[in-house]
Amino acid sequence: MWRAELSGSPVVIKQLVEGPGADERYAREVAALRLASRVRPPVVPALLGTDPDARVLVLEHLEHRPPAEDWIVGYATALARLHAATTSVTVPHGVLDGDLPDWAGPTGADVDSFLGLAQALGVPVPAGVRVELDALVDRLTGTPGHALLHGDPCPGNDMHTADGVRFIDFEQAALGHGIVELAYLRIGFPTCWCATAPAAPLLTAAETAYRTAWRAATGTEVQGDLTDACAGWLLRGDALVQRAHRGTTDQLARIPHDDWRWGTATARQRLAHRLGVVAGAIADTEGITDLGGLGRLATDLRAALLTLPHRLKGRGWGYLPRPSRAVGERPQPSIGPLPARRP
Repeated sequence: MWRAELSGSPVVIKQLVEGPGADERYAREVAALRLASRVRPPVVPALLGTDPDARVLVLEHLEHRPPAEDWIVGYATALARLHAATTSVTVPHGVLDGDLPDWAGPTGADVDSFLGLAQALGVPVPAGVRVELDALVDRLTGTPGHALLHGDPCPGNDMHTADGVRFIDFEQAALGHGIVELAYLRIGFPTCWCATAPAAPLLTAAETAYRTAWRAATGTEVQGDLTDACAGWLLRGDALVQRAHRGTTDQLARIPHDDWRWGTATARQRLAHRLGVVAGAIADTEGITDLGGLGRLATDLRAALLTLPHRLKGRGWGYLPRPSRAVGERPQPSIGPLPARRP
């Protein structure tokens, strides 16, 4: 990225470099920014210009400010308003056709991997869990959603400005159900380097803020089940590694004999948190959810996981750190020569 001036006004110039899927990632970002531009007050920087051949975007320059202590509340509010940008209430029928792909949820292969982890750790799988997990995958992927999903709504991909939170870096944007990204707050930001877990009162405030903002923007209640969304992220071993390593191997199969750090937490630390969240959520909805067997399995798996060696010193390693203002800090665009146009 570069910082520049156009007609005396500061702008940011972003170029997506050559690499796997670069053209698709560029198209997703442009489409998402254009769709989100209808939201007022804005939740994204203005898209001022594009050069598809060079994969260049010219964006409004935003002045980032240090986030408040309770930054996830404003984050959740802005996330709901972003998601609502493409609901049927705010977008004419047909305008989304072909713009963005549908969100890709967990698969049967993820279920196989998760149950394989239980076997590797010597944890018995309760009867019926396979049926529960197959039904969960069907619920998460069977009904297309129309919310504008960021795809990677991590701290650092949000800019805290005087006018509120705005999101950037939409290379993984998709259409789906907003609940799968609302779950980030509870499950620990699964695709992000900065895995954190807010204290319960702050989490409740943020989730309430999301639901309130969604209702104000759409006139409807949030669709989907938060426990299902969290369980879906639990199944996905690729959410234990950064993007470049996803799809390369079965990450959950590494857990019994390996642990690795990514950002603020290790893989076993992230997984222990997710297991605890899912077990607790299922226990809180006993008799309502169809995931009772998974709840018992998650409890037993977490207990087995905590007996493994770990890389962190001190007690309580199975918990994620609290979010802090520093998590929201991000580097400023560099100042350098502008990208050359492709020949």
